Amino acid sequence: MKSILYPLKFEPIYQYRLWGGRKLESLLSKPLPKDEPIGEAWILSDRKDHASKVSEGPLQGYTVTELMKQYPAELMGKLKNHFDRFPLLLKFLDCKEVLSVQVHPSDDQKKYITYGDTGKTEAWIVLETAKDSMIYAGLTPGTNEQNLSKAVQSNDVEKHLHSFIPKQGDGIFIHSGTVHTLRGAVVFEVQENSDVTFRLYDWDRTDAKTGKHRELQVNEALACIDFEQVNIGPVIPVDEGDQTEKLFDDEHFIVWRIQNKSLFAIGCINEPRILVCIKGNGKLYYEEHHFSINKGDVMLLPASVGQCNFQPDSEITLLEIAITDKHMPTTKTP
Repeated sequence: MKSILYPLKFEPIYQYRLWGGRKLESLLSKPLPKDEPIGEAWILSDRKDHASKVSEGPLQGYTVTELMKQYPAELMGKLKNHFDRFPLLLKFLDCKEVLSVQVHPSDDQKKYITYGDTGKTEAWIVLETAKDSMIYAGLTPGTNEQNLSKAVQSNDVEKHLHSFIPKQGDGIFIHSGTVHTLRGAVVFEVQENSDVTFRLYDWDRTDAKTGKHRELQVNEALACIDFEQVNIGPVIPVDEGDQTEKLFDDEHFIVWRIQNKSLFAIGCINEPRILVCIKGNGKLYYEEHHFSINKGDVMLLPASVGQCNFQPDSEITLLEIAITDKHMPTTKTP
């Protein structure tokens, strides 16, 4: 029986952040809200408060939450019994100003995770940089709970943070428990579907909207830090041939970057895949139809869609993302 599902595109959900800017205007076609800094565009989200809606086709207006409930087998394929909700959250971030210094718990730190949520491992791909770009990832060697706690009290946390100047195209893997922040960059982010963040330090600044300091969760942050996560730098991509490189291979997700101008195959039989276009445009061919994808678009390929052909209009940079489970390894090709 033919599935009702097809390659699905979604409306971005914009989020005010005091550290944000206006650069997402050049990445996404949907206009930004006026006169305020926009730090995040959630481009695929299965959250109760922010559920992504299909933007085109017969299922326009359906949320990914509704699709997970109504069509679990068609959407998730062999992963259908593994997840109650879509397990990844995808974003674009415009980090004009520095974010808070923060940490996320691991999946097994249940004490610090809201019921129904998970831990949070994430990864970034740098899309744009600025003169003041900086990524802080991991601690400096010798940092421990005692000296870091004192540094929070004395507004001297930065000396305990490993940092480097990012360049366009860098991939940075942030395992749960890693202290991190960044500034002066536009990045793509893939993460576990979790919104559990503990702020360790916020640079002693105030929120222009409230005139107050944002709340910190110092005790929780210190409890969740993996002090062995030090000196984190960019990943080294793995060349897989056919203009494809693997950037991240984690128990939660695998991310490939494809830079191609010729016809290529994409997707996988009986598994969902997510496509994110970060440069160029092209068309995905499924059955008798083609589906356009442009810079800034996210497209979810349901498991029932399987593998398709993709034709770039010119050279395209496309991310392909697989959902993984530590008990169920996955591969690039079916």
